[in-house]
Amino acid sequence: MVSDAEERPDPRPVFISQEQRYALVLRAWEAINSERELRGVLAAVYELLEPFVPVDSIGIVSFQDGKHDLYALHVPGVSQEVLDDAVRQSGRPPQRPPARPIVPYGDAPLQPDQPYTCADILQKETWLPHEQHLDEGGVRAYTAVPLFVQGKPIGVASFCRLKPIAFPPEQLTVLTGISRALAVAVANALANEEIRKLRDQLEAENIALRSQLGQVPWFEDIVGDSPALRRVLEAAEQVAATNATVLITGETGTGKELIARAIHRRSPRAHGPLIKANCSAIPDTLLASELFGHERGAFTGAMQRRKGRFEQAHGGTLFLDEIGELPPDAQVMLLRVLQEREFERLGGSETLRVDVRLVAATNRDLAEDVQAGRFRNDLYYRLNVFSIRMPSLRERPEDIPILVAHFAAKYGERFGRPIDRIDRRTMKLLESYHWPGNIRELENVIERAVVTSRNGTLRIDRGALPAAPVSGNIETHLQSEEREAIERALRISRGRVAGPNGAAKQLGLAPSTLEFRIKRLGIDKFQFRRQET
Repeated sequence: MVSDAEERPDPRPVFISQEQRYALVLRAWEAINSERELRGVLAAVYELLEPFVPVDSIGIVSFQDGKHDLYALHVPGVSQEVLDDAVRQSGRPPQRPPARPIVPYGDAPLQPDQPYTCADILQKETWLPHEQHLDEGGVRAYTAVPLFVQGKPIGVASFCRLKPIAFPPEQLTVLTGISRALAVAVANALANEEIRKLRDQLEAENIALRSQLGQVPWFEDIVGDSPALRRVLEAAEQVAATNATVLITGETGTGKELIARAIHRRSPRAHGPLIKANCSAIPDTLLASELFGHERGAFTGAMQRRKGRFEQAHGGTLFLDEIGELPPDAQVMLLRVLQEREFERLGGSETLRVDVRLVAATNRDLAEDVQAGRFRNDLYYRLNVFSIRMPSLRERPEDIPILVAHFAAKYGERFGRPIDRIDRRTMKLLESYHWPGNIRELENVIERAVVTSRNGTLRIDRGALPAAPVSGNIETHLQSEEREAIERALRISRGRVAGPNGAAKQLGLAPSTLEFRIKRLGIDKFQFRRQET
Protein backbone atom coordinates (compact mmCIF):
# COMPACT_ATOMS: atom_id res chain seq x y z
CA MET A 1 0.00 0.00 0.00
CA VAL A 2 1.43 3.40 -1.01
CA SER A 3 0.53 6.34 1.21
CA ASP A 4 1.41 10.04 1.15
CA ALA A 5 0.92 12.71 3.80
CA GLU A 6 0.03 12.12 7.41
CA GLU A 7 -3.16 10.08 7.64
CA ARG A 8 -6.00 11.63 9.60
CA PRO A 9 -8.49 9.19 11.10
CA ASP A 10 -12.06 9.32 9.92
CA PRO A 11 -14.09 11.09 12.67
CA ARG A 12 -16.98 8.81 11.64
CA PRO A 13 -15.34 5.39 11.93
CA VAL A 14 -17.12 2.66 10.00
CA PHE A 15 -16.49 -0.93 11.06
CA ILE A 16 -16.95 -3.35 8.20
CA SER A 17 -17.19 -7.04 8.87
CA GLN A 18 -15.88 -9.64 6.48
CA GLU A 19 -19.45 -10.68 5.66
CA GLN A 20 -20.37 -7.09 4.81
CA ARG A 21 -17.31 -6.79 2.55
CA TYR A 22 -18.31 -9.92 0.65
CA ALA A 23 -21.89 -8.66 0.30
CA LEU A 24 -20.69 -5.29 -1.03
CA VAL A 25 -18.46 -6.89 -3.64
CA LEU A 26 -21.24 -9.28 -4.70
CA ARG A 27 -23.67 -6.39 -5.12
CA ALA A 28 -21.07 -4.51 -7.18
CA TRP A 29 -20.92 -7.46 -9.58
CA GLU A 30 -24.72 -7.49 -9.70
CA ALA A 31 -24.67 -3.80 -10.62
CA ILE A 32 -22.49 -4.59 -13.63
CA ASN A 33 -24.96 -7.24 -14.81
CA SER A 34 -28.01 -5.00 -14.37
CA GLU A 35 -26.58 -1.69 -15.67
CA ARG A 36 -25.60 -1.38 -19.31
CA GLU A 37 -23.90 2.01 -19.12
CA LEU A 38 -20.78 2.78 -17.10
CA ARG A 39 -22.43 5.86 -15.62
CA GLY A 40 -25.17 3.64 -14.20
CA VAL A 41 -22.57 1.29 -12.73
CA LEU A 42 -20.77 4.20 -11.00
CA ALA A 43 -24.04 5.51 -9.58
CA ALA A 44 -24.94 2.05 -8.26
CA VAL A 45 -21.47 1.59 -6.71
CA TYR A 46 -21.75 4.99 -5.03
CA GLU A 47 -25.05 3.99 -3.44
CA LEU A 48 -23.50 0.72 -2.25
CA LEU A 49 -20.51 2.47 -0.67
CA GLU A 50 -22.38 5.31 1.04
CA PRO A 51 -23.28 3.48 4.31
CA PHE A 52 -19.83 1.91 4.69
CA VAL A 53 -17.20 3.90 2.77
CA PRO A 54 -18.59 7.42 2.21
CA VAL A 55 -17.05 9.29 -0.71
CA ASP A 56 -17.99 12.48 -2.54
CA SER A 57 -17.19 11.35 -6.06
CA ILE A 58 -15.97 8.39 -8.12
CA GLY A 59 -13.84 8.91 -11.20
CA ILE A 60 -12.43 6.51 -13.79
CA VAL A 61 -9.12 7.29 -15.50
CA SER A 62 -8.49 5.33 -18.71
CA PHE A 63 -5.08 4.22 -19.99
CA GLN A 64 -6.43 3.65 -23.51
CA ASP A 65 -4.07 4.66 -26.34
CA GLY A 66 -1.30 5.30 -23.82
CA LYS A 67 -3.11 8.27 -22.28
CA HIS A 68 -4.22 8.97 -18.70
CA ASP A 69 -7.51 10.75 -19.30
CA LEU A 70 -10.59 11.06 -17.11
CA TYR A 71 -13.04 8.69 -18.78
CA ALA A 72 -16.11 8.77 -16.52
CA LEU A 73 -17.22 10.65 -13.41
CA HIS A 74 -20.02 10.35 -10.88
CA VAL A 75 -20.87 13.11 -8.40
CA PRO A 76 -24.21 12.75 -6.60
CA GLY A 77 -26.65 15.56 -7.29
CA VAL A 78 -24.81 16.80 -10.41
CA SER A 79 -26.51 16.41 -13.78
CA GLN A 80 -25.02 14.11 -16.39
CA GLU A 81 -24.55 17.01 -18.82
CA VAL A 82 -22.34 18.83 -16.32
CA LEU A 83 -20.38 15.64 -15.61
CA ASP A 84 -19.87 14.94 -19.32
CA ASP A 85 -18.62 18.48 -19.80
CA ALA A 86 -16.20 18.02 -16.90
CA VAL A 87 -14.87 14.84 -18.48
CA ARG A 88 -14.35 16.61 -21.82
CA GLN A 89 -12.49 19.50 -20.17
CA SER A 90 -10.34 17.27 -17.93
CA GLY A 91 -7.57 17.09 -20.53
CA ARG A 92 -7.13 20.88 -20.65
CA PRO A 93 -4.24 22.55 -18.79
CA PRO A 94 -5.01 23.79 -15.23
CA GLN A 95 -6.40 27.31 -15.01
CA ARG A 96 -3.93 28.54 -12.37
CA PRO A 97 -0.34 27.78 -11.33
CA PRO A 98 0.10 24.79 -9.00
CA ALA A 99 0.33 25.44 -5.27
CA ARG A 100 2.97 22.71 -4.94
CA PRO A 101 5.90 21.61 -7.14
CA ILE A 102 4.81 18.96 -9.68
CA VAL A 103 6.72 15.65 -9.62
CA PRO A 104 6.50 13.39 -12.72
CA TYR A 105 5.02 9.94 -12.22
CA GLY A 106 8.35 8.31 -13.02
CA ASP A 107 10.01 10.06 -10.08
CA ALA A 108 7.26 9.19 -7.56
CA PRO A 109 7.33 6.08 -5.32
CA LEU A 110 4.31 4.49 -6.99
CA GLN A 111 3.54 0.78 -7.20
CA PRO A 112 1.46 0.07 -10.34
CA ASP A 113 -0.36 -2.89 -8.76
CA GLN A 114 -1.18 -1.26 -5.39
CA PRO A 115 -3.73 1.42 -4.40
CA TYR A 116 -2.33 4.91 -3.85
CA THR A 117 -3.93 6.82 -0.98
CA CYS A 118 -3.59 10.41 0.14
CA ALA A 119 -5.14 11.71 3.38
CA ASP A 120 -4.76 15.42 2.49
CA ILE A 121 -3.18 16.76 -0.69
CA LEU A 122 -2.66 20.18 0.94
CA GLN A 123 -0.30 18.57 3.46
CA LYS A 124 1.96 17.21 0.71
CA GLU A 125 5.17 19.04 -0.17
CA THR A 126 4.96 18.01 -3.84
CA TRP A 127 2.12 16.98 -6.11
CA LEU A 128 1.67 14.34 -8.76
CA PRO A 129 0.47 15.78 -12.10
CA HIS A 130 -3.19 14.87 -11.54
CA GLU A 131 -3.36 16.32 -8.03
CA GLN A 132 -3.46 19.89 -9.33
CA HIS A 133 -6.73 19.00 -11.11
CA LEU A 134 -8.06 17.42 -7.90
CA ASP A 135 -7.18 20.58 -5.95
CA GLU A 136 -9.06 22.73 -8.46
CA GLY A 137 -12.06 20.42 -7.97
CA GLY A 138 -11.95 20.87 -4.19
CA VAL A 139 -10.70 17.35 -3.42
CA ARG A 140 -8.67 16.96 -0.22
CA ALA A 141 -8.39 13.18 0.29
CA TYR A 142 -8.54 10.37 -2.24
CA THR A 143 -7.44 6.86 -3.06
CA ALA A 144 -6.63 5.56 -6.55
CA VAL A 145 -7.09 1.82 -7.15
CA PRO A 146 -5.53 0.26 -10.28
CA LEU A 147 -7.92 -1.52 -12.64
CA PHE A 148 -6.71 -4.76 -14.21
CA VAL A 149 -8.36 -7.04 -16.78
CA GLN A 150 -6.61 -10.32 -17.60
CA GLY A 151 -3.50 -9.02 -15.88
CA LYS A 152 -3.30 -5.85 -17.99
CA PRO A 153 -3.74 -2.37 -16.47
CA ILE A 154 -6.58 -0.51 -18.16
CA GLY A 155 -6.99 2.46 -15.81
CA VAL A 156 -7.55 3.68 -12.28
CA ALA A 157 -10.65 4.12 -10.09
CA SER A 158 -10.41 7.27 -7.94
CA PHE A 159 -12.55 7.61 -4.81
CA CYS A 160 -12.44 11.22 -3.60
CA ARG A 161 -13.45 13.20 -0.50
CA LEU A 162 -13.83 16.94 -0.12
CA LYS A 163 -12.60 16.79 3.49
CA PRO A 164 -9.17 15.54 4.65
CA ILE A 165 -10.47 12.20 5.92
CA ALA A 166 -8.13 9.23 5.44
CA PHE A 167 -9.17 5.84 4.08
CA PRO A 168 -8.39 3.22 6.76
CA PRO A 169 -7.15 -0.24 5.66
CA GLU A 170 -10.55 -1.93 5.98
CA GLN A 171 -12.11 0.65 3.65
CA LEU A 172 -9.25 0.24 1.18
CA THR A 173 -9.91 -3.50 1.19
CA VAL A 174 -13.54 -2.85 0.22
CA LEU A 175 -12.56 -0.40 -2.53
CA THR A 176 -10.01 -2.84 -3.93
CA GLY A 177 -12.60 -5.63 -4.09
CA ILE A 178 -15.21 -3.43 -5.72
CA SER A 179 -12.65 -2.11 -8.20
CA ARG A 180 -12.26 -5.61 -9.63
CA ALA A 181 -15.88 -5.41 -10.69
CA LEU A 182 -15.40 -1.84 -11.93
CA ALA A 183 -12.49 -3.02 -14.08
CA VAL A 184 -14.82 -5.34 -16.00
CA ALA A 185 -17.39 -2.57 -16.44
CA VAL A 186 -14.71 -0.17 -17.72
CA ALA A 187 -13.31 -2.79 -20.10
CA ASN A 188 -16.82 -3.42 -21.47
CA ALA A 189 -17.41 0.31 -21.91
CA LEU A 190 -14.09 0.78 -23.74
CA ALA A 191 -14.81 -2.22 -25.97
CA ASN A 192 -18.31 -0.99 -26.78
CA GLU A 193 -16.96 2.45 -27.61
CA GLU A 194 -14.37 0.93 -29.92
CA ILE A 195 -17.02 -1.22 -31.57
CA ARG A 196 -19.22 1.84 -32.12
CA LYS A 197 -16.32 3.70 -33.73
CA LEU A 198 -15.52 0.79 -36.02
CA ARG A 199 -19.18 0.30 -36.89
CA ASP A 200 -19.56 3.95 -37.80
CA GLN A 201 -16.39 3.81 -39.88
CA LEU A 202 -17.45 0.66 -41.70
CA GLU A 203 -20.95 2.03 -42.21
CA ALA A 204 -19.52 5.09 -43.93
CA GLU A 205 -17.11 3.05 -46.06
CA ASN A 206 -19.64 0.42 -47.15
CA ILE A 207 -22.56 2.60 -48.25
CA ALA A 208 -21.53 2.55 -51.92
CA LEU A 209 -20.68 -1.15 -51.80
CA ARG A 210 -24.02 -2.07 -50.23
CA SER A 211 -25.89 -0.17 -52.92
CA GLN A 212 -24.11 -2.29 -55.55
CA LEU A 213 -24.58 -5.61 -53.79
CA GLY A 214 -28.14 -4.99 -52.63
CA GLN A 215 -29.48 -6.73 -49.55
CA VAL A 216 -27.41 -9.87 -49.92
CA PRO A 217 -27.15 -11.53 -46.48
CA TRP A 218 -23.76 -12.24 -44.94
CA PHE A 219 -22.70 -13.73 -41.63
CA GLU A 220 -20.16 -11.90 -39.51
CA ASP A 221 -17.46 -13.88 -37.69
CA ILE A 222 -18.49 -17.15 -39.37
CA VAL A 223 -15.80 -18.48 -41.68
CA GLY A 224 -16.21 -21.34 -44.15
CA ASP A 225 -17.88 -22.39 -47.37
CA SER A 226 -18.53 -26.11 -46.94
CA PRO A 227 -21.93 -27.61 -47.84
CA ALA A 228 -22.51 -28.53 -44.19
CA LEU A 229 -21.95 -24.94 -43.04
CA ARG A 230 -24.01 -23.49 -45.88
CA ARG A 231 -26.98 -25.60 -44.80
CA VAL A 232 -26.68 -24.18 -41.28
CA LEU A 233 -26.51 -20.60 -42.52
CA GLU A 234 -29.51 -21.11 -44.78
CA ALA A 235 -31.50 -22.47 -41.84
CA ALA A 236 -30.43 -19.55 -39.64
CA GLU A 237 -31.42 -17.07 -42.36
CA GLN A 238 -34.77 -18.79 -42.72
CA VAL A 239 -35.70 -18.75 -39.02
CA ALA A 240 -34.21 -15.35 -38.17
CA ALA A 241 -37.11 -13.39 -39.63
CA THR A 242 -39.60 -15.25 -37.44
CA ASN A 243 -40.18 -15.18 -33.69
CA ALA A 244 -39.77 -18.93 -33.29
CA THR A 245 -37.77 -20.45 -30.44
CA VAL A 246 -34.53 -21.97 -31.77
CA LEU A 247 -32.56 -24.90 -30.34
CA ILE A 248 -28.95 -25.06 -31.54
CA THR A 249 -27.21 -28.39 -30.97
CA GLY A 250 -23.68 -29.54 -31.62
CA GLU A 251 -20.39 -30.41 -30.01
CA THR A 252 -18.45 -27.98 -27.84
CA GLY A 253 -16.46 -25.49 -29.89
CA THR A 254 -18.52 -25.65 -33.08
CA GLY A 255 -19.72 -22.03 -32.91
CA LYS A 256 -23.24 -22.30 -31.52
CA GLU A 257 -23.07 -18.83 -29.95
CA LEU A 258 -22.00 -17.31 -33.29
CA ILE A 259 -25.11 -18.72 -34.93
CA ALA A 260 -27.29 -17.40 -32.09
CA ARG A 261 -25.76 -13.96 -32.56
CA ALA A 262 -26.31 -14.15 -36.33
CA ILE A 263 -29.97 -15.07 -35.83
CA HIS A 264 -30.44 -12.07 -33.52
CA ARG A 265 -28.74 -9.66 -35.93
CA ARG A 266 -30.95 -10.78 -38.81
CA SER A 267 -34.17 -10.69 -36.83
CA PRO A 268 -36.61 -7.78 -36.38
CA ARG A 269 -35.22 -7.62 -32.82
CA ALA A 270 -31.74 -6.63 -34.00
CA HIS A 271 -32.08 -3.18 -32.39
CA GLY A 272 -32.98 -4.78 -29.06
CA PRO A 273 -30.55 -6.38 -26.61
CA LEU A 274 -28.93 -9.80 -26.98
CA ILE A 275 -28.57 -11.14 -23.43
CA LYS A 276 -26.53 -14.30 -22.82
CA ALA A 277 -26.50 -16.74 -19.91
CA ASN A 278 -24.51 -19.95 -19.54
CA CYS A 279 -26.70 -22.31 -17.53
CA SER A 280 -23.77 -24.52 -16.55
CA ALA A 281 -21.74 -21.60 -15.19
CA ILE A 282 -24.40 -20.33 -12.77
CA PRO A 283 -24.76 -22.12 -9.41
CA ASP A 284 -28.14 -23.82 -8.93
CA THR A 285 -28.87 -21.60 -5.92
CA LEU A 286 -28.47 -18.43 -7.99
CA LEU A 287 -30.02 -19.61 -11.24
CA ALA A 288 -33.57 -18.44 -10.49
CA SER A 289 -32.28 -15.02 -9.43
CA GLU A 290 -30.09 -14.74 -12.53
CA LEU A 291 -32.89 -15.61 -14.94
CA PHE A 292 -35.89 -13.98 -13.28
CA GLY A 293 -34.39 -11.41 -10.88
CA HIS A 294 -35.18 -10.87 -7.23
CA GLU A 295 -36.78 -8.36 -4.91
CA ARG A 296 -34.99 -6.68 -2.05
CA GLY A 297 -34.78 -9.02 0.93
CA ALA A 298 -35.63 -12.11 -1.12
CA PHE A 299 -32.61 -13.87 0.39
CA THR A 300 -29.53 -13.06 2.45
CA GLY A 301 -27.46 -10.47 0.59
CA ALA A 302 -30.33 -9.27 -1.63
CA MET A 303 -30.01 -5.61 -0.64
CA GLN A 304 -31.87 -4.20 -3.61
CA ARG A 305 -34.15 -5.22 -6.45
CA ARG A 306 -32.35 -6.83 -9.37
CA LYS A 307 -33.59 -7.48 -12.86
CA GLY A 308 -33.04 -10.97 -14.25
CA ARG A 309 -31.87 -11.93 -17.72
CA PHE A 310 -35.44 -12.19 -19.05
CA GLU A 311 -36.22 -8.60 -18.05
CA GLN A 312 -32.89 -7.41 -19.45
CA ALA A 313 -33.71 -9.09 -22.77
CA HIS A 314 -37.15 -7.45 -23.12
CA GLY A 315 -37.64 -6.47 -26.76
CA GLY A 316 -34.65 -8.55 -27.83
CA THR A 317 -33.21 -12.05 -27.68
CA LEU A 318 -32.18 -14.23 -24.73
CA PHE A 319 -29.49 -16.83 -25.50
CA LEU A 320 -29.36 -19.68 -22.98
CA ASP A 321 -26.21 -21.72 -23.51
CA GLU A 322 -25.84 -25.25 -22.12
CA ILE A 323 -29.61 -25.47 -21.63
CA GLY A 324 -29.27 -29.19 -20.91
CA GLU A 325 -27.62 -28.39 -17.57
CA LEU A 326 -30.74 -26.74 -16.11
CA PRO A 327 -31.81 -28.34 -12.81
CA PRO A 328 -35.41 -29.63 -12.56
CA ASP A 329 -36.75 -26.62 -10.61
CA ALA A 330 -35.38 -24.17 -13.18
CA GLN A 331 -36.84 -26.29 -16.00
CA VAL A 332 -40.31 -25.83 -14.50
CA MET A 333 -39.88 -22.05 -14.23
CA LEU A 334 -38.52 -21.79 -17.77
CA LEU A 335 -41.41 -23.84 -19.13
CA ARG A 336 -43.90 -21.45 -17.56
CA VAL A 337 -42.21 -18.42 -19.14
CA LEU A 338 -42.26 -20.08 -22.56
CA GLN A 339 -45.93 -21.01 -22.20
CA GLU A 340 -47.35 -17.94 -20.47
CA ARG A 341 -44.71 -15.29 -21.27
CA GLU A 342 -44.89 -14.16 -17.64
CA PHE A 343 -43.08 -14.72 -14.35
CA GLU A 344 -42.43 -13.22 -10.90
CA ARG A 345 -39.14 -12.07 -9.47
CA LEU A 346 -37.75 -14.18 -6.66
CA GLY A 347 -39.42 -13.00 -3.45
CA GLY A 348 -41.97 -10.90 -5.34
CA SER A 349 -45.67 -11.17 -6.06
CA GLU A 350 -45.96 -8.88 -9.09
CA THR A 351 -46.48 -10.80 -12.35
CA LEU A 352 -44.23 -9.49 -15.10
CA ARG A 353 -44.73 -9.97 -18.83
CA VAL A 354 -41.82 -9.83 -21.24
CA ASP A 355 -41.40 -9.83 -24.99
CA VAL A 356 -38.37 -12.08 -25.48
CA ARG A 357 -37.25 -14.39 -28.26
CA LEU A 358 -35.44 -17.45 -26.84
CA VAL A 359 -32.49 -19.12 -28.51
CA ALA A 360 -31.05 -22.10 -26.62
CA ALA A 361 -27.97 -24.23 -27.22
CA THR A 362 -26.65 -27.52 -25.89
CA ASN A 363 -23.95 -30.06 -26.59
CA ARG A 364 -26.06 -32.82 -25.03
CA ASP A 365 -28.57 -35.16 -26.67
CA LEU A 366 -31.73 -33.72 -25.11
CA ALA A 367 -33.93 -36.43 -26.64
CA GLU A 368 -31.82 -39.01 -24.83
CA ASP A 369 -32.00 -36.97 -21.61
CA VAL A 370 -35.79 -36.89 -21.95
CA GLN A 371 -35.88 -40.69 -22.25
CA ALA A 372 -33.64 -40.98 -19.19
CA GLY A 373 -35.83 -38.58 -17.17
CA ARG A 374 -33.12 -35.92 -16.85
CA PHE A 375 -34.97 -33.34 -18.93
CA ARG A 376 -38.68 -32.51 -19.10
CA ASN A 377 -40.28 -33.66 -22.34
CA ASP A 378 -42.74 -30.74 -22.39
CA LEU A 379 -39.88 -28.25 -22.07
CA TYR A 380 -37.94 -30.09 -24.78
CA TYR A 381 -40.84 -29.75 -27.22
CA ARG A 382 -41.18 -26.06 -26.36
CA LEU A 383 -37.48 -25.50 -27.07
CA ASN A 384 -37.27 -27.69 -30.15
CA VAL A 385 -39.61 -25.59 -32.30
CA PHE A 386 -36.83 -25.03 -34.85
CA SER A 387 -33.62 -27.02 -34.51
CA ILE A 388 -30.24 -26.21 -36.02
CA ARG A 389 -27.42 -28.72 -35.70
CA MET A 390 -23.90 -27.29 -35.87
CA PRO A 391 -21.60 -29.68 -37.77
CA SER A 392 -18.33 -30.67 -36.17
CA LEU A 393 -15.11 -29.66 -37.85
CA ARG A 394 -14.68 -33.31 -38.87
CA GLU A 395 -17.81 -32.92 -41.01
CA ARG A 396 -16.54 -29.81 -42.78
CA PRO A 397 -12.86 -30.54 -43.60
CA GLU A 398 -13.07 -28.26 -46.64
CA ASP A 399 -13.23 -25.30 -44.24
CA ILE A 400 -9.99 -26.11 -42.41
CA PRO A 401 -7.65 -24.24 -44.85
CA ILE A 402 -9.96 -21.21 -44.79
CA LEU A 403 -10.15 -21.22 -41.00
CA VAL A 404 -6.38 -21.64 -40.64
CA ALA A 405 -5.75 -18.66 -42.91
CA HIS A 406 -8.36 -16.61 -41.03
CA PHE A 407 -6.93 -17.30 -37.58
CA ALA A 408 -3.34 -16.87 -38.79
CA ALA A 409 -4.18 -13.41 -40.14
CA LYS A 410 -6.15 -12.51 -37.01
CA TYR A 411 -3.45 -13.40 -34.50
CA GLY A 412 -0.63 -12.31 -36.75
CA GLU A 413 -2.06 -8.80 -36.66
CA ARG A 414 -2.82 -8.96 -32.94
CA PHE A 415 0.68 -10.10 -31.96
CA GLY A 416 2.56 -8.04 -34.52
CA ARG A 417 3.75 -11.22 -36.32
CA PRO A 418 2.22 -11.11 -39.83
CA ILE A 419 1.91 -14.55 -41.45
CA ASP A 420 2.72 -14.56 -45.19
CA ARG A 421 2.53 -18.29 -45.88
CA ILE A 422 1.50 -21.58 -44.29
CA ASP A 423 3.87 -24.53 -44.46
CA ARG A 424 2.50 -27.27 -46.72
CA ARG A 425 3.21 -30.07 -44.26
CA THR A 426 1.54 -28.02 -41.53
CA MET A 427 -1.63 -27.69 -43.59
CA LYS A 428 -1.71 -31.42 -44.33
CA LEU A 429 -1.24 -32.16 -40.64
CA LEU A 430 -4.09 -29.85 -39.68
CA GLU A 431 -6.37 -31.34 -42.33
CA SER A 432 -5.72 -34.89 -41.10
CA TYR A 433 -6.21 -34.17 -37.39
CA HIS A 434 -9.57 -35.22 -35.87
CA TRP A 435 -10.17 -31.96 -33.85
CA PRO A 436 -12.12 -33.18 -30.80
CA GLY A 437 -12.35 -29.55 -29.63
CA ASN A 438 -13.55 -28.37 -33.06
CA ILE A 439 -13.04 -24.76 -34.17
CA ARG A 440 -12.21 -23.52 -30.68
CA GLU A 441 -9.35 -26.04 -30.48
CA LEU A 442 -8.14 -25.13 -33.98
CA GLU A 443 -8.11 -21.44 -33.06
CA ASN A 444 -6.06 -22.11 -29.92
CA VAL A 445 -3.54 -24.17 -31.89
CA ILE A 446 -3.13 -21.43 -34.50
CA GLU A 447 -2.83 -18.74 -31.84
CA ARG A 448 0.07 -20.59 -30.20
CA ALA A 449 1.66 -21.33 -33.56
CA VAL A 450 1.66 -17.65 -34.55
CA VAL A 451 3.62 -16.85 -31.39
CA THR A 452 6.30 -19.45 -32.18
CA SER A 453 6.45 -18.99 -35.96
CA ARG A 454 9.38 -17.23 -37.60
CA ASN A 455 9.96 -15.36 -40.84
CA GLY A 456 6.25 -15.03 -41.56
CA THR A 457 5.72 -18.79 -42.04
CA LEU A 458 3.24 -20.75 -39.96
CA ARG A 459 4.67 -24.12 -38.92
CA ILE A 460 3.21 -26.68 -36.52
CA ASP A 461 4.72 -29.98 -35.40
CA ARG A 462 2.58 -33.02 -34.71
CA GLY A 463 3.59 -32.94 -31.06
CA ALA A 464 2.03 -29.47 -30.73
CA LEU A 465 -1.46 -30.83 -31.40
CA PRO A 466 -3.48 -31.71 -28.28
CA ALA A 467 -3.87 -35.44 -27.73
CA ALA A 468 -1.75 -36.15 -30.80
CA PRO A 469 -0.96 -39.88 -31.26
CA VAL A 470 2.33 -40.74 -29.51
CA SER A 471 2.88 -44.03 -31.33
CA GLY A 472 3.32 -44.30 -35.07
CA ASN A 473 2.30 -47.98 -34.90
CA ILE A 474 -1.03 -47.09 -33.27
CA GLU A 475 -1.69 -44.44 -35.90
CA THR A 476 -0.86 -46.84 -38.72
CA HIS A 477 -3.17 -49.46 -37.22
CA LEU A 478 -6.07 -47.02 -36.94
CA GLN A 479 -5.58 -45.80 -40.51
CA SER A 480 -5.54 -49.40 -41.70
CA GLU A 481 -8.86 -50.14 -40.00
CA GLU A 482 -10.34 -46.94 -41.42
CA ARG A 483 -9.17 -47.86 -44.92
CA GLU A 484 -10.67 -51.34 -44.69
CA ALA A 485 -14.03 -49.98 -43.56
CA ILE A 486 -14.17 -47.39 -46.34
CA GLU A 487 -13.10 -49.83 -49.04
CA ARG A 488 -15.69 -52.36 -47.83
CA ALA A 489 -18.43 -49.72 -48.07
CA LEU A 490 -17.26 -48.59 -51.52
CA ARG A 491 -17.23 -52.19 -52.72
CA ILE A 492 -20.85 -52.64 -51.62
CA SER A 493 -21.94 -49.30 -53.14
CA ARG A 494 -20.04 -49.98 -56.39
CA GLY A 495 -17.90 -46.88 -55.84
CA ARG A 496 -20.77 -44.50 -55.13
CA VAL A 497 -20.16 -42.09 -52.24
CA ALA A 498 -23.41 -40.12 -51.95
CA GLY A 499 -27.05 -41.09 -52.33
CA PRO A 500 -29.34 -43.47 -50.42
CA ASN A 501 -27.19 -46.50 -51.35
CA GLY A 502 -23.86 -44.71 -51.16
CA ALA A 503 -20.89 -45.55 -48.97
CA ALA A 504 -21.37 -42.41 -46.83
CA LYS A 505 -24.85 -43.60 -45.85
CA GLN A 506 -23.48 -46.99 -44.78
CA LEU A 507 -20.71 -45.44 -42.68
CA GLY A 508 -22.91 -42.77 -41.11
CA LEU A 509 -20.78 -39.94 -42.50
CA ALA A 510 -21.48 -36.83 -44.52
CA PRO A 511 -20.51 -37.37 -48.19
CA SER A 512 -18.05 -34.45 -48.01
CA THR A 513 -16.38 -36.01 -44.95
CA LEU A 514 -16.03 -39.36 -46.67
CA GLU A 515 -14.62 -37.72 -49.80
CA PHE A 516 -12.03 -36.01 -47.62
CA ARG A 517 -11.01 -39.29 -45.95
CA ILE A 518 -10.83 -41.12 -49.29
CA LYS A 519 -8.48 -38.44 -50.57
CA ARG A 520 -6.38 -38.48 -47.38
CA LEU A 521 -5.95 -42.25 -47.47
CA GLY A 522 -5.23 -42.30 -51.21
CA ILE A 523 -8.13 -44.63 -52.04
CA ASP A 524 -9.13 -44.93 -55.70
CA LYS A 525 -12.93 -45.01 -55.51
CA PHE A 526 -13.21 -45.44 -59.30
CA GLN A 527 -11.65 -48.89 -59.16
CA PHE A 528 -14.82 -50.18 -57.56
CA ARG A 529 -16.86 -48.82 -60.47
CA ARG A 530 -14.48 -50.52 -62.92
CA GLN A 531 -14.95 -53.79 -61.03
CA GLU A 532 -18.71 -53.42 -61.53
CA THR A 533 -18.18 -53.00 -65.29
